This record gives sequence, structure tokens and C-alpha cells, in this order.
Amino acid sequence: MNRRLLAIVLAAAALLLAGCGSPNTSDEGHDDADVTFAQQMIPHHEQAVEMSDLALDPARGASADVTGLATRIRAAQKPEIEELTGFLEGWGEDVPSGHGDHGGHGGAGHSMTGMMSEDQMSRLADADGATFDRLWLEMMVEHHEGAVEMAQTEIADGQDSRAKALARAIIDAQTAEITQMKGLLG
Repeated sequence: MNRRLLAIVLAAAALLLAGCGSPNTSDEGHDDADVTFAQQMIPHHEQAVEMSDLALDPARGASADVTGLATRIRAAQKPEIEELTGFLEGWGEDVPSGHGDHGGHGGAGHSMTGMMSEDQMSRLADADGATFDRLWLEMMVEHHEGAVEMAQTEIADGQDSRAKALARAIIDAQTAEITQMKGLLG
């Protein structure tokens, strides 16, 4: 009898412990690093989309190489912004309203690695032709290097497997684009 009772108690305890661990992986499967990654990558990606939109404006006279890259960057980063927004909403965390809100205050927008200042964005918007191409490529290389650094931090410090998978995808895609852009710069 005692063995049977002990087996039941041990089985019940194992089930109880297994049940206690389960909510932590589904409801609490993120940490501060995940939140920081998502909250910073959204405005970071928004600025890359803004830079891509400039390159796609026919008035800039950007080369086919630059407009091709800008098209790919825009197409990749807009869905990633949606994915990051979904993470934050699912975690019950604040979703940033855009990098423009930070830039005017000299705050978070400028402290993030790879973010362009308002002055740099104005210089880019005022350029055209070969000058635009060179500025855009130089700025986008710096911008992508910042995103890669942020993604590496997420992989090292984050907890959420979906956020870490997105960080890996960002590293892969943007590292390849950095190589291509540096090649175009010569």
C-alpha cells in the first residue's frame, strides 16, 4: 500500500511541477532584452524604409543598383515591423510610435546604433544622382551594421525563440546586403 501511495503522490507531484513550468514558457517566454530589441528595431526599420522610399523617388535619380536594394530592403523590413509590433502587443508592452518622435527630442532615435540624425536624413533628401547613391549606400551600410549589432545582442541576451529567430534572419539578410553595398561603393 505504501509503495502505491508513494507512486501516486510522486506522479501527482510530477504533473503539478510540469504544469507549473508550462505557463512560464507560453505566457512569460520573453525578457527585457526581447522587449528592448523589438522596441528599438521598429523605429530602426522605419528609418530604413524611409531611406528606401527616398531612393525609390524618381526625383533622386538613384541608380538601378540602389533602387533594387531599396526595393528589397523595404519589402523585407515592412513585414518585420509588423512582426515586431505583434510581439510587443502579445507581450503587453508599449509599441513605439515611430523614429520621428524620438529624433526631434535628441533621444532614443539617435542613441540607437546605426540611426541617422535629422541632419543626415536632410542631406540625403537633398542629394541626387551619384551623390545620392554614395550617401545612401554609406548611410545604409552604417544603418545595417547597427541592426546587426542589435540582433546579435538579442540572440545573446533574449529569451523569446521567435524574436531570436527574427534576429538571426536580420543578421543573415543585412550582412549579405552590407557586402553588396560595400561592393557598390568600391
